[in-house]
Amino acid sequence: MAGTGGEATPGDGRGEPFDPPQVEWTRVSPRLAAARRVVTCGPLLLIAAALAVLGVVADTSWVVLAAAAPLAVAVWAWLVIGRQVRAWGYAERADDLLVRRGLSWRTVVVVPYGRMQYVDVYAGPVDRLFGLAKVQLHTASARSDAYIPGLAPHEAARLRDRLASRGEARLAGL
Repeated sequence: MAGTGGEATPGDGRGEPFDPPQVEWTRVSPRLAAARRVVTCGPLLLIAAALAVLGVVADTSWVVLAAAAPLAVAVWAWLVIGRQVRAWGYAERADDLLVRRGLSWRTVVVVPYGRMQYVDVYAGPVDRLFGLAKVQLHTASARSDAYIPGLAPHEAARLRDRLASRGEARLAGL
């Protein structure tokens, strides 16, 4: 009797914990992929180039072949980073904020507005170079790890202000 009554069937959206029905996900900027690729793949490519040059100068073929390992890891990381960034998203609902991420280990974090203590906006040197910022949500829970990277600075500021005001409004109602 699967599919009759209130049971969830595969693909109907009900019962799917990682993609709740009627949720409009907002994706992070694709520039986040470029920033992460620079940080991850850049050093690997430098190592591969250094090994290749060392192998040619020292006339050692195994060192030139060893350069293929960091090069292969860089290619794999390039592809994975793109998919990881496309998996990030957030959704503002009436009573809470949803943040999703991950490919193999998928995560959806639900943060009720009334539980938010404060909201940070962070931008490191690489973030600023790519015009990005990260919004970090802090709650009373020690395990809360809700953050949204890869936002344009004006979107991060807007989201910070909106979440802070919603959090204050929910706390005032207690």
